[in-house]
Amino acid sequence: MTEGVRPGEEFQVYAGSRIVRVRCPQDSRPGQFLQITVPVDPNEPERNTQRSMPADSPNVRRIQDQSVRSAAYMVTIPEGVRGGQQFPVTIQGQQLMVTCPHNARPGMTVRVVPPAPPSNLDRPPEQRRGPAGRNTDDGTQLFEVEVPSGVKPGQPFALLAGGVRVLVTCPTNASPGQKIRFKLPLALTQQKGKGSAASQVKLSYDKDGWTRTIRVTDMKFQWVRMDDKGDVDLNTRFDVDKSAYVRKLEFVAGEDPRLRDGIISLVPASDAVVDSKIKSSDGRDLVTYADIAAAQVKTFEEKAQWFQETCGQLCVEWNEGHMRMNVRREYLLGDSIDAVMSLSRRDLRKLWRFEFIGEMGIDAGGLAREWFQLVTEEIFDPDMGLWQSSAVNQMCMQINPASYISCEDHKTYFRFLGRVMGKALFDRQLIAGHMVQHLYKHILGWPVTFGDLEVVDEEYYNNLKQLVDMAKQGEDLSMLFLDFTTSNEVMGTREEVELVPGGANVEVTNENFPEYLEANLKYRMMDRVKDQLNELLLGFFDVIPEPILTIFDFQELELLMCGLPEIDLQDWRDHTEFSGEFDGVGGDHECCGWFWEVVGEFDQEMKARLLQFVTGTSGVPSRGFGVLQGNDGNIRKFTIHGVRVGECLYPRAHTCFNRIDLPLYESLEELREKLKLAVTMVATGFDIE
Repeated sequence: MTEGVRPGEEFQVYAGSRIVRVRCPQDSRPGQFLQITVPVDPNEPERNTQRSMPADSPNVRRIQDQSVRSAAYMVTIPEGVRGGQQFPVTIQGQQLMVTCPHNARPGMTVRVVPPAPPSNLDRPPEQRRGPAGRNTDDGTQLFEVEVPSGVKPGQPFALLAGGVRVLVTCPTNASPGQKIRFKLPLALTQQKGKGSAASQVKLSYDKDGWTRTIRVTDMKFQWVRMDDKGDVDLNTRFDVDKSAYVRKLEFVAGEDPRLRDGIISLVPASDAVVDSKIKSSDGRDLVTYADIAAAQVKTFEEKAQWFQETCGQLCVEWNEGHMRMNVRREYLLGDSIDAVMSLSRRDLRKLWRFEFIGEMGIDAGGLAREWFQLVTEEIFDPDMGLWQSSAVNQMCMQINPASYISCEDHKTYFRFLGRVMGKALFDRQLIAGHMVQHLYKHILGWPVTFGDLEVVDEEYYNNLKQLVDMAKQGEDLSMLFLDFTTSNEVMGTREEVELVPGGANVEVTNENFPEYLEANLKYRMMDRVKDQLNELLLGFFDVIPEPILTIFDFQELELLMCGLPEIDLQDWRDHTEFSGEFDGVGGDHECCGWFWEVVGEFDQEMKARLLQFVTGTSGVPSRGFGVLQGNDGNIRKFTIHGVRVGECLYPRAHTCFNRIDLPLYESLEELREKLKLAVTMVATGFDIE
């Protein structure tokens, strides 16, 4: 029974190769299972074991196309459909939505390669659930699935089971066409609640791309990418458009029992896994995969509440010990580092009380709030030499690769900051620094892609993009005399860095160009600040268990750590500039009026997400939008750039210039839908097509 279906209503399902409609019984509810009997089609010969599927739509014609493995079809665009709109067709028994290209019109034909029909998931009668409210004895649900064609033994494939996307590994003794069985916990397949508007948009527009799923073998979270046919993408060579990498942190015992060591690396996204459960100190399951799966679709406020309640269960009771932090205001950072770095991981989860030596005051929360604010302000200060303003966004901080020059004991400072950031999240406190986006992704273990380079170093990204274009055009890259090195400037001195061992002696050619791009991505995203990032994450995970972070996306993590900004909508409007199709008309254009009407409807979270989408951060300058800066440090006000719908279907952002490209939509409803989708999808890793 699918979510949202009420007793007496009908819903559509696949039964074998047929599409049937099922009426929900009066005593059933979503999440329960029904057994149905499908009558034999009287128009079908008895000897034919394959039941018929609905006929293809009349405007569909099958063609032979040797360039694809599966069948291709030519579809005639119906009357009344214009560029960018979708229309339904039936192909191979599947109801599909086809998007009309912008340069097409009714009567023209478009080529369509439909995805493979969904895997048929059935449960044998002896394993079906009994009457409503009764579960199987072991609290699990048994699924049976046919191994898809093309899947080899030991190879993973993804499917939807009970509404949950899971990753199944084909047994070594199985082959395509054979049926295999696996179990999932009932709690995981019986999720309730509608969730946030953002999560509903993401689920409704689930496109091919990187998505986090459950690995059936050990119930751990794993990233997978689906190809155009709905299969798991197993390509291992670097691809500019498809490849992604996730930080992997392996913990090892340190010399000091209070401090774990770790080894950090950037691995292909599909190789990174995260536990989906947390155990308490006495061995109980404190959080399970079902709890996490249920929390992932909640609103941001509900997620934050669930997170804090979970941290409350991890907190050490007051009567089991608490910490008093005595610091001198004039030596705040030094005293704080000595105090925090002397604590064990268990001490970090105790209640802390602060006292500024020589000052009157009882800490009822105000002193703690002040301590977190002052300490993080000081450590994020570029004059400290540990952090520096991002070259792309002056309001975001990035790790200074040369921090070892400014501070000899720089690793201790990063471990300290990681512990402070983790403790702030644990205790519902805020920190005073907004970081660049890919650092939030590293904390969460989210994929970073080639496109993330643009928000790290736009000039460097554009140079690499030029090389990509040259390679696509078949130009000989060896004529550029490049090698596997890059250059860094430290204290005014430029130094050469090898991207791979012996990189100075490895010439870049068209054959090894993908590996060259991969090496550049890894260096810019991690390797040049590897030591500092390693310490920052070790400190952070001394306090926060990684599994409970999996409910957030990187935008939500920034909002959780830095707080929802106070956004003055009138100040935002007053300091907005207009260009493109809006040049000369400005805010008087109908589309601009609709834009501000939709933004006015947004709650604080969605306003902050829009700000993140366009500027790269949720931070608002203390003096308002009038002093918003661009990547060059100069004032670059929020800009709405009008474009024709043919240029782009969805709004797109240029964070370097604080600019949003807004298509000239024909209605308020269309603008509302497309803007919400663009803003919420930016954090999912899904494609927008």
